[in-house]
Amino acid sequence: MKKYLFTCLLALAAVCAQAGVGISEIPGLPGDGPITLYYPTTASDHPQRFGPFTLHLARQAAPARGNSRLIVISHGSGGSPWVHADLARALVEAGFVVALPEHRGDNYKDAADRGPESWKRRPAEVSRAIDAVAQDPRFAPLLALDKVGMYGMSAGGHTALSLAGGRWSPARFTQHCEANIADDFPSCVGLITRLNGGIFDELKIKVALGVLRQRFDDATWYTHDDPRIRAIVAGVPAAADFDHSSLATPRVPLGLVTVGQDKWLSPRFHSGAVLKACKTCELVADLPSAGHGALLSPPPPADRLGEIAADLLADPSGFDRGALMPQVDRQIVVFMKKHLLP
Repeated sequence: MKKYLFTCLLALAAVCAQAGVGISEIPGLPGDGPITLYYPTTASDHPQRFGPFTLHLARQAAPARGNSRLIVISHGSGGSPWVHADLARALVEAGFVVALPEHRGDNYKDAADRGPESWKRRPAEVSRAIDAVAQDPRFAPLLALDKVGMYGMSAGGHTALSLAGGRWSPARFTQHCEANIADDFPSCVGLITRLNGGIFDELKIKVALGVLRQRFDDATWYTHDDPRIRAIVAGVPAAADFDHSSLATPRVPLGLVTVGQDKWLSPRFHSGAVLKACKTCELVADLPSAGHGALLSPPPPADRLGEIAADLLADPSGFDRGALMPQVDRQIVVFMKKHLLP
């Protein structure tokens, strides 16, 4: 009987240790936006409303010790801390703490600096997010920050490639668009307009190139190194403005998640070009039937997006999100455990 009770208590303790996923927000360092944290907790999950999403989380719960490792997620253009909640949950259930900094001038509240102006700041914002977590009295004692993981999607994937050792320049972005704007128009122009085969397409291209030449003529090579970051996964990264030779041998293990039906970042100029150049990259997951928005999980409601964004992010017909995306999350977790844990 005693042995039976002891076994039951052990089982109950194991269940309690995995009781829920906490979510809290901490301030960034001066000048930075807030940082959303997902983390292990013994508190129970409850339905919580976050913007247009209902997520099952333990809001403001006390953190519990996990595996002592931090993962920073860099969101895409106009992104929020909630569109990566499913990946964050998978990482937390494996023991990680997950931090999502809000990138200044390129988030769901403010999109004034989308594109190269934001890309210049993002890697340093990731580093300062690690610094902010290191100063937080609740989380710092639970973490060893000598080996941090990083994941980024779309514009966040650009951040990931920068942190992996890649170098890029705004002028190279303009050069890419001058050579390929008709084939990579959404990458070059964003959500302002789109080509539709009409009589104004030629004018749209001419105006777009004029703006790009005026705004993005800086030939400076931008790089950023943070020795604490020791494993990186880039999901459908914006990558056409990189010197791809700088990504031939990334400074840390670099994984890629790719999709085959990307209407926003044409794979042959972006993720496909990185895979072609990189000699040591690991293809963490490839989804031939998926579109650009597949890695937003949960996806933003279409009625909250503009017409162009809704089209670029929509799941293609035949893509089984429910079956495929949990497996992708698991593969990202495996990659992080492989490179960050003993």
